[in-house]
Amino acid sequence: MALWHLLLLAALQGVTEFLPISSSGHLILLPALTGLPDQGAFLDVAVHVGTLGAVVLYFRAEVARAVMGLIGLARRRTGPDEMLALGLIIATLPVILLGLIIQLTVGADALRSVAVIGWSMLVFGIVLWWYDQKAPQTKTLADWSPSEALKLGLWQAVALIPGTSRSGICITGARAMGYGREDAARVAMLMSIPTIMASGVLLGADVIGTGTAAIWRDAAIGAAFAFAAALLALTLMMRLLHSVSFTPYVVYRVILGVVLLWWAYA
Repeated sequence: MALWHLLLLAALQGVTEFLPISSSGHLILLPALTGLPDQGAFLDVAVHVGTLGAVVLYFRAEVARAVMGLIGLARRRTGPDEMLALGLIIATLPVILLGLIIQLTVGADALRSVAVIGWSMLVFGIVLWWYDQKAPQTKTLADWSPSEALKLGLWQAVALIPGTSRSGICITGARAMGYGREDAARVAMLMSIPTIMASGVLLGADVIGTGTAAIWRDAAIGAAFAFAAALLALTLMMRLLHSVSFTPYVVYRVILGVVLLWWAYA
């Protein structure tokens, strides 16, 4: 793959993975709208590994707490760290189960169309705006319970529809439950860690033995640039939430959704 194409792919994945604008939708649109060749599953795994590294680094304190919580769960403890770890496990189960069902029935490519992405961008963008403007901001990460983790896990499963945005739908669900903007984003980002790991394992199992030396080189470059782009985007978004709502992302989603629907139906 040409270096400029690889860097474009990595930057696109890195920037859109954690912003509520749908990374999968943008990755599908890149070849669909530009005529560029599809990057393939191997590079998809690589750039996801890069973004995973970024979120783990940024939330390293919470990740350390969750790891200690896993150890505590094995020892039958029930402290705050254990509840965080348990919540992340519970929140990941719905998307894994539904993803397997889709994979075994209609196939993962069944919804990969410009029209589906356009509608998802538009509808779920408006839903995010509604809850961000109307819902209270009374809860924090310390209030996260197993029952709310399950509810957010069901919200997250909706992101299997391309264009929905995994981070966006999780933030929407958290805001609907009354979490403040920063804590809603924090919960959504922490939920991304086991989800990206699970999807990476599933994809990696199919492609890990198929890579040539050139593909492995491209994968390493893509992962590194996706890591840098994701860390930058994540840092900026979390800092901006001190003073800015999610409305700018909603405006982008609505405009892009309208353009995509015009493109699909014109």
